[in-house]
Amino acid sequence: MHCPACHSDHLVKNGFNPLHKQIYRCQDCGRQFVQDPAKGPISDEKKALIDRLLLERISLAGIARSVGVSECWLQNYVNKKYAEVPREIIVKKTAGRLIIECDEAWSFVGNKENNQWVWLAMDRDTREIAGIYIGDRSEQSAQKLWDSLPLIYRQQAMCYTDFWAAYGAIFPINRHIPVGKESGKTNHIERFNNTLRQRVSRLVRKALSFSKKLENHIGAIWYFIHHYNATCPVNQNQTLDGMSSC
Repeated sequence: MHCPACHSDHLVKNGFNPLHKQIYRCQDCGRQFVQDPAKGPISDEKKALIDRLLLERISLAGIARSVGVSECWLQNYVNKKYAEVPREIIVKKTAGRLIIECDEAWSFVGNKENNQWVWLAMDRDTREIAGIYIGDRSEQSAQKLWDSLPLIYRQQAMCYTDFWAAYGAIFPINRHIPVGKESGKTNHIERFNNTLRQRVSRLVRKALSFSKKLENHIGAIWYFIHHYNATCPVNQNQTLDGMSSC
C-alpha cells in the first residue's frame, strides 16, 4: 500500500472513519486516506451542479444529500468558494440617468442577538445591484454602502432611501431624497429584499439553514449578488426614459 499523494510506503494506522474503515496516515506528507474508498474524487460536473444549487433556497445538508457528497467535504468546498468571491460590485450600465434605491434587510449569524444588516443600493432603471455592505445599522455601515458604489454613482446618482437617519448623515444632501413606502420610490429594492430571502437560504426566517460563520454569511450574499448582476439584462444604449428589468 502506498500514499495516494506522495506514493510513500511509510504508513501508520490512524483510527477509523464513520463507515468503520481503517484510516491510514502517511508519515512523509501527512495525508490521511482509506483503502478502497466508497467515494472517489468529486467530478467537475458535480461541482458545477453544487455551484448552481448554492444559488437556490437549499441548505448545505440538503445539497449534500441531493448531490451525494459528504457534508464535511461540502462545507470545506463552500468555505473556500465563499472566501474567493470578489467583494467589489460590477455593473454593466455605462450611460443614461443614474437613480438608486437603498434599503437595509435584517439578518443574523449564529443567533438572533448577532444582527447583520444587509445594506443594498439598486439602480432603478436596470435593477442592477450597485452597492452592498453587510454589517450593523450605524452611520459607519451607511458609509460602507456609499463607498461600495461605483464612482460614477457617487458622483451623479440621485438616491432614494427610507427615513433612517444614517443615510442623511452620509449621502450628499442635494442628491438624497428620503421617502416613505407609500411613495413607491423604493419599491424595487424592497421587492429585491424578498428575492434575496427566497434565493439565499441563510436569510430565510425561522429556518435551520441560517449562518453560523460570518465570513460564509457575507460570502453567500456576495455570491448571489454577482450572479444576479451577471444575469441581469442591461441595455448599454439606454436613454433617459429607457427601462429594463430582471
